[in-house]
Amino acid sequence: MPVTDDDELRAILDGETVAVVGCSSTPGKDAHEIPQYLREHGYDVIPVNPHAEEILDRQAYDSLADVEEAIDVVDVFRPSDEVSGIVDAALDRDDSPVIWTQLGIRDSEATERAEEAGRQVVEDKCMKVEHQRLC
Repeated sequence: MPVTDDDELRAILDGETVAVVGCSSTPGKDAHEIPQYLREHGYDVIPVNPHAEEILDRQAYDSLADVEEAIDVVDVFRPSDEVSGIVDAALDRDDSPVIWTQLGIRDSEATERAEEAGRQVVEDKCMKVEHQRLC
């Protein structure tokens, strides 16, 4: 069952490194503005977007597999039908204990797979909204 408890959400928001899958280089898009907000609030934001060289003054990676740093949270800004593959990529890593899908993004089968593998999942919530509300 996805995380909904405020104490658990606060603990997740205490993480430092957030890989943003689908991070956008276009100002004004949620997939750009929310990672920018996170960066401005002390998170190490790692953009994952195969169509960009650099986003938010950071190298953009083609995939989660290419990210060299340890990841605390995988934040997903991709359509629901892509969540399964992103979860698989997160599960292939030894880190990334949390998978967070933004508002309107959900895949119950992928969530179940991630939870069975010992990962926490936050589904259909905005990281910025939860950070503003809880931190």
